[in-house]
Amino acid sequence: MLQQFLHDFGYFALFLGTFFEGETILVLAGFLAFRGYMDINLVVVVAFFGSYAGDQLWYFLGRKHGRKLLARKPRWQLLGDKALEHIRKHPDIWVLSFRFVYGLRTVMPVAIGLSGYPPGRYLLLNGIGAAVWAAALGAAAYHFGAVLEGMLGSVKKYELWVLGALLVLGLGLWIRRRVKNARLTREACAAEKVRLAAGEPEKAEKPTTPVE
Repeated sequence: MLQQFLHDFGYFALFLGTFFEGETILVLAGFLAFRGYMDINLVVVVAFFGSYAGDQLWYFLGRKHGRKLLARKPRWQLLGDKALEHIRKHPDIWVLSFRFVYGLRTVMPVAIGLSGYPPGRYLLLNGIGAAVWAAALGAAAYHFGAVLEGMLGSVKKYELWVLGALLVLGLGLWIRRRVKNARLTREACAAEKVRLAAGEPEKAEKPTTPVE
């Protein structure tokens, strides 16, 4: 039943997961590939296209509507301002590596687009970063299964436990992020109330300087 489900929907789910933000789903797919339910080469290819397409979309949205997008969430606004500082100092390094920094997957491409980073260079370096990310994380998850088998013997009788643990881990990270977002929202609202009570003028928006 699991094999048929993964055959019908597994790669599509992997594409969607990596399109939006998919560390957990890629790790899960890599382990399933080790168990023979999916093909590791297809897992890496699908993860690459999902990640690449998603980050290209966020980049172009950042170029056109960057400030509006970041202003929608206090956490995005805070992270976006920090991301812009990093990008202006080391733009190419951040384009290549932001996928490996947890929590920046969505905000960083928006900030890169907002910074004026050249579209052609982003198209190339984003592709390289997506390829390295998909291959490295997919291979790590695949070999994680091999390590488990070496420790436990046959993984088959434990595979449901491992899959469950990976899902719980992903859910835990998602809940942690939601709690952190809620805390940052409360802090931002409190700071705004203090600013208004003190009669301070609204902060002027800094002009965006294109990245060379």
